[in-house]
Amino acid sequence: MGTVGNQENEKVAIVTGAGIGIGRGVAKVLAQKGYRLALTYHSSEEDIRVVEEDITHTYGKAPLIIQSDLTVRGEAEDVVKQTMKEMGRIDLLVNNAGIGNHALLTEMEEDNIDMAINLDYRAPMLLSKYTAREMIDHKNPGNIIFITSSRGERAYPKDSVYGGMKAALIRSAQSLALEWAPYGIRVNCVAPGATVNRLNQNAEDEPLGSKIPLGRIGTPSDIGEAIAWLSSDAASYITGINLRIDGGLILPGMPEDTSPEAGYGWGKWVEE
Repeated sequence: MGTVGNQENEKVAIVTGAGIGIGRGVAKVLAQKGYRLALTYHSSEEDIRVVEEDITHTYGKAPLIIQSDLTVRGEAEDVVKQTMKEMGRIDLLVNNAGIGNHALLTEMEEDNIDMAINLDYRAPMLLSKYTAREMIDHKNPGNIIFITSSRGERAYPKDSVYGGMKAALIRSAQSLALEWAPYGIRVNCVAPGATVNRLNQNAEDEPLGSKIPLGRIGTPSDIGEAIAWLSSDAASYITGINLRIDGGLILPGMPEDTSPEAGYGWGKWVEE
């Protein structure tokens, strides 16, 4: 746990979309690892205040809370500026905020397409741009993480925009890893599979879990722990990868029909 006297030496992480789901879980894991946090949210102040209270109470470090609509021009830069002003450094950026889109392209409104492209691709690219500038200017090697998806690697119907943007992030991260390697900045992607999002969900009870080789769907802490490790010195020789955290969900032949009549559930291996 940090104290006022050593705050300037503590690592700082920005987590976007931290009010619910994966973002909330990532924030809690990073707080436990000793990071000071800047957390963004868009619409639900109630959710982010619960996260703020939990982290402050448990770890004694009140996070910086930033309300932001990252689809609006200038907002990404402002998030980085606010974090630098209040905390003086950025060591880790977790580009988590995003919006799902499950629809046929022929039936999607142009405004919905624009929203998905702006939030799922443009915003994380701009956040990364301004964060990398600060890291370079302050000679502070750090880590930039894009939350992608197993859908960035595997095609599904009604997923051309969301899946396409996640695939684009994976490819862009590879180029950014090359561009920023000389400054000691590592750029990687973490790709969740099916993951619980609401507090009333149990990862072991969700129907899709029986269709996943490891027997359950993912939890936000699964993603948080992966990010904490990938951003640590233990992973200092890793850059430009897409680390899939999906319990084997999209391995070849993976059945994804959750209906009981579909069968094909995974059994447990038992040593005789």
